[in-house]
Amino acid sequence: MARPKKQKELRKEKLITVRLTDVEYEIIAENAKRAGKPIAEFVRDQAVHREVKIIYPIVVDLPELQPLTDQFQRIGDNLNQIAKYFNMKGLHSMAVRQEINACIMMLMDLRKEVLKLAGDFRGYWNME
Repeated sequence: MARPKKQKELRKEKLITVRLTDVEYEIIAENAKRAGKPIAEFVRDQAVHREVKIIYPIVVDLPELQPLTDQFQRIGDNLNQIAKYFNMKGLHSMAVRQEINACIMMLMDLRKEVLKLAGDFRGYWNME
């Protein structure tokens, strides 16, 4: 049984030929690989959309990061509750402002801890 033909609008009939140096080709091939696309599709997306997002998944399983992740989650929950309160036309009171400032300070402290851990992991960061 023959493969069904594509609709006329979906057929790719136009051809563009581009000459590349070895270096240019390797760069494009590597970027296509990182984007998880064949080279032709990658080049087509670049030409049509001008930007193809390349996602670099980073997976780290360090026990030292779990408490920080939990704290970020709790702070995020607090900030979501505050945002929901404001979106429901809640009053801007001094207590709410203090809660927001407390969340911001906690985030800044956690940021310093994460950067210290990153320095320990990479061996060169100093947060003093």
